[in-house]
Amino acid sequence: MDRQHSYEVTVEWTGDLGSGTSGYRAFSRDNVASAEGKASIDGSSEPAFRGDASRWNPEELLVVSLSQCHMLWYLHLCSAGGVRVVGYVDRPRGVMEMDERGGGGAFTDVVLRPEVTVAEAGMVAKAERLHADVPARCFIARSVNFPVRHEPVVGHR
Repeated sequence: MDRQHSYEVTVEWTGDLGSGTSGYRAFSRDNVASAEGKASIDGSSEPAFRGDASRWNPEELLVVSLSQCHMLWYLHLCSAGGVRVVGYVDRPRGVMEMDERGGGGAFTDVVLRPEVTVAEAGMVAKAERLHADVPARCFIARSVNFPVRHEPVVGHR
């Protein structure tokens, strides 16, 4: 396997309302993220920053990336460890705090809350333990400078 992977995407601003960025309220924050062969993602900023609530914002996408990365590594570890996962849903929560002047902010915490269903009761304990092995492997969690916590719940059919 190659040691280096690169990712090429396009993010195009689609929010020129006729006068470009002539004023803070003169333009939309709408954009479209795309990559060859994939469905596009309609983006904007958070509504607090004049964005469109019906579109994905970068903060949500960061939380999604952390959740997906955890899930994919977790499923891999379960498969390799003989734990048969038959259901997985996560409802993560990220917290971003603005600085004192409101000109910038940073994430301070993300909590992943996966609900996992395994095929047999005897798999529950191992399925719970495997969550602890994911952070050392998840590329996205290893790349951020804030805590990514896990509060998993594991049950069986």
